[in-house]
Amino acid sequence: MATLEIKDLHVTVTTEEGEKEILKGVDLTVKTGEVHAIMGPNGSGKSTLAYSIAGHPKYNITSGTVTLDGVDILSMSVDERARAGLFLAMQYPVEVPGVSVANFLRTAKTAIDGEAPKLRTWVKDVNAALERVTLDKDFAQRSVNEGFSGGEKKRHEIAQLELLNPKFAVLDETDSGLDIDALRVVSEGVNRYSDQGDRGVLLITHYTRILRYIKPDYVHVFVAGRVADQGGPELADELEANGYDKYVKAAAL
Repeated sequence: MATLEIKDLHVTVTTEEGEKEILKGVDLTVKTGEVHAIMGPNGSGKSTLAYSIAGHPKYNITSGTVTLDGVDILSMSVDERARAGLFLAMQYPVEVPGVSVANFLRTAKTAIDGEAPKLRTWVKDVNAALERVTLDKDFAQRSVNEGFSGGEKKRHEIAQLELLNPKFAVLDETDSGLDIDALRVVSEGVNRYSDQGDRGVLLITHYTRILRYIKPDYVHVFVAGRVADQGGPELADELEANGYDKYVKAAAL
């Protein structure tokens, strides 16, 4: 069992007015075999948490720790974090013109494994992964995310997740902008990954609709840069019924 542990994490960003603190002491532990959902209103710091874990240079970690099996990942470069077993699915995946999906995936797999996958086997694996997320095999020859629809971008990220198969997946609003069919396909991909039993998922979302397909073991309410409440799947139902209002009001006191 592997463990991703976040302790008293404080993060700032640089604005025109100076440094602004976004995360104000986050504590969270995710173990392999668990699905954790982070829910909260806009601006609560959910995406900041995801990008800080992944190593985005925009976010300045002022105190606290993030460890994977006791090893400090904050001292690692972005690629070192990926090789250690972290994966980030972004809310807005970036375009990479001129780099095909096939080359991107093989380069990423080579970097993580330390050796290139055998080409014949790899092509079959990629085609199978694309088929599982309802993307045609010709999709592999397109430039990464260039001209992709929102649903194609998110399904491509799930194909990446399955092919790279990291220890921990941080999924930042993977359900954003998806129609019902794409939501189902993406959710099935996350469940296939999670059902291996030795993988951990940190799922960030505004809404409970994706939790109808992906059943969390734990739900955390994120407000004003902190975990305001946590519980089991029933907490998501409570949020669906009552919203975040009581947490926002409590944070403002």
